[in-house]
Amino acid sequence: MGRLLIPELRKLKAGQSIREDGPTWHAAKQGTPTMGGLMFILSIFVAVLVCGWQGMRAGDLKHLYIFGFALIFGIIGFLDDYHKVKYQQNLGLTALQKFLLQLAAAVAFLTLMRYEGALTPNLYVPFFNTALILSWPVYMIFAAFVIVGTVNAVNITDGIDGLAGSVTVPVGLFFAIVAIWWPGCEQMGIYAGALVGGLMGFLVYNFHPAKVFMGDTGSLFLGGTVAALAFAYDMPLVLIPVGFVYICETLSDILQVGYFKLTHGKRLFKMAPLHHHFELCGWSEEKLVAVFTLVSALCCGAALLGVFGRYHF
Repeated sequence: MGRLLIPELRKLKAGQSIREDGPTWHAAKQGTPTMGGLMFILSIFVAVLVCGWQGMRAGDLKHLYIFGFALIFGIIGFLDDYHKVKYQQNLGLTALQKFLLQLAAAVAFLTLMRYEGALTPNLYVPFFNTALILSWPVYMIFAAFVIVGTVNAVNITDGIDGLAGSVTVPVGLFFAIVAIWWPGCEQMGIYAGALVGGLMGFLVYNFHPAKVFMGDTGSLFLGGTVAALAFAYDMPLVLIPVGFVYICETLSDILQVGYFKLTHGKRLFKMAPLHHHFELCGWSEEKLVAVFTLVSALCCGAALLGVFGRYHF
């Protein structure tokens, strides 16, 4: 896909506009083709159709629901990327427009999964092998905002070459491994495996120095995928350990803004989100990606131990 898509993106002049308030050396990345997330979106679609065909014939369409949901977020990201490319600035859809579109998609997905019997209002708590019993209205409100939060957390993580894709590979592996031991999750396991394979292929072009960026097209699709998998497995709280890096990135942004306002101009970090702070501390992009991916892998390994009691590995 990369050999075909990247030259076409260059012809279309689909270059990324770099944030003016980011690290100054990122200006050299100006014009690098964006919307590269199309590469792994298309690849995942082909893989889940081919490998999931037998399950589809048996009536199990969960992997297609996950893909369709993630694709909606990918389309929202594509509209954002297209606006940026067309007007050559790093401003696409407004925050309110994106929030409302994402919230509507989350509610639609949750309603579908409830209708299919794939959701329960019981919040499984990893490590404690117990569940919190919620009413459906409370659960649906909680779930919708968790999905929107997860999607945007992954989007924030996509700030340097290869970071969001590399951090998400262990997350995909976690869901694939769970599917191996848990009967009835074959289709979701196929999707998780396709996610890992698609990202590894994409990273060939996205590692520093990146030949293409995934753009909001890719990062919102990834966020939708991670959130949808957690809810399809009916264990959304597992997003806390497996999404630890995403959470830290988002919290650093929130804390920076809050501290800046409270102290009238002082900063808690050298720059937010967190990966920019470490860049300004002298870390190379390669080191950042390696360390953050290792942290993600360790957290996903811990999450496996946390769900051990539920799935009886």
